[in-house]
Amino acid sequence: MLPSRWQRLHIDPWLCSFLLLNACLGLTVLYSASAQDVGLVSKQAMSFGIGFIVMLGLAQIPPKVYQAFSPYFYLIALFALVAVKVFGEIRMGAQRWIDIPGFGSVQPSEFMKIGMPMMVAWFLSRKPLPPSLINVLGSLLLIGIPFILIAEQPDLGTSLLVLASGVFVLFLSGLSWKIIGAAAAGAGLLIPVAWEFLLHDYQRQRVLTLLNPEADALGTGWNIIQSKTAIGSGGFSGKGFLEGTQSHLHFLPEGHTDFIIAAYSEEFGLIGVTILIILYFAIIFRTFQIGLQCFHNYGRLVAGSFGLSFFVYVFVNAGMVSGILPVVGVPLPFMSYGGTAIITLMATFGLVMSIHTHR
Repeated sequence: MLPSRWQRLHIDPWLCSFLLLNACLGLTVLYSASAQDVGLVSKQAMSFGIGFIVMLGLAQIPPKVYQAFSPYFYLIALFALVAVKVFGEIRMGAQRWIDIPGFGSVQPSEFMKIGMPMMVAWFLSRKPLPPSLINVLGSLLLIGIPFILIAEQPDLGTSLLVLASGVFVLFLSGLSWKIIGAAAAGAGLLIPVAWEFLLHDYQRQRVLTLLNPEADALGTGWNIIQSKTAIGSGGFSGKGFLEGTQSHLHFLPEGHTDFIIAAYSEEFGLIGVTILIILYFAIIFRTFQIGLQCFHNYGRLVAGSFGLSFFVYVFVNAGMVSGILPVVGVPLPFMSYGGTAIITLMATFGLVMSIHTHR
């Protein structure tokens, strides 16, 4: 069969349409959540524009190029994480950024969100699947080093997302359920050790706040209480666009970044949240579909991992805002303000489109 016009342009029309709709919805909500700050919305729109250009550019490159480049990209991102540890910029008690003169600050952990699944997929796709125990251990070593470097910054939220992206590749490679069960049991046994020796005081406090936010209603529990108040006050149909009170009267902290879904829920209610969830589900479903249609292991593993990682981003943010998960500072994809996260996500979908249109 001859390739279609979209395939010749290396664009998946369905995925591209879902991303455009999400971008438009995100800019609309940001306008309200940022107290109608046109400058902030313009910067976000510029990030979306750059992100779409990056996505379309990466979609033109065949997947075999990405497969060959994966170990080099991983090593570059790993070197950047080491550089952060040596001479990174410290902000609010965390050392996560590198200041590049004439360019600005860069957060290397964002690059590892792409490099991790690409590297593990490259490693496993060259071996028989399902992987042997030695290959599983090799994959865990590739996953563990960046995880430790990011967790020490400290950035527990990003480190867990990077860890999950690599583990998803292992899971999709056909890992035995016995190994999965043993790993889950081992992780359960490590929880008390992590609580006593690995977590910082503020991280332990976040878990305790999750269990009982009213214990410090004007302190650590303020964010969750105000967020749940905003979500509940939206009701079925919401208060209406620009009519939210929790965010506009500044009761809701970080209403334009991590807690933007609370501001969105207040103004658009259950109907609006349902539409957003359906849109996210459409993006994830299409990404899985592309992975299943791929004819090589590398493409299947990368596309599947990106789809599962995107689901985790949505689930973790919605969970922490609604009070069922601790607050870990994970932005809501394509909704929260932040240029680096948007461009990184658009780059991942550029790889997914490349996998689909170069079959």
